Amino acid sequence: QVQLVESGGGSVQTGGSLRLSCAASGYAYGTYCMGWFRQAPGKERVGVAGVYTGGGSSYYSGSVKERFTIYEDYLKNTVYLQMNSLKPEDTAMYYCAAGSCPSMIIAVTQGGPIGAINYWGQGTQVTVSS
Repeated sequence: QVQLVESGGGSVQTGGSLRLSCAASGYAYGTYCMGWFRQAPGKERVGVAGVYTGGGSSYYSGSVKERFTIYEDYLKNTVYLQMNSLKPEDTAMYYCAAGSCPSMIIAVTQGGPIGAINYWGQGTQVTVSS
């Protein structure tokens, strides 16, 4: 049974930093690309960052590029999202995801559909106050 368990959310002030973690289990890590998505109240879920697992490259949405960094610890089957220079508009529920690399890339970089993403975590809340 595939499980993606997020942690690390919380409340910070504008300009602060947070690191989210996503521990993956139940499948052969490396089978899927991993990504982070977010959903603000009343809005659709959108991709913010993705990575080719196993030491591959990463990619980002334009709204977080230069501020967020996705990286992995392959030995721990864990993906992280380091978020710096946080803004109130970053406030959302953040979800870890696993899926095919083409679907992940399109979802993150082009705002494409998320219906093809295979697995989701339960989400962790990030709140940025001004």
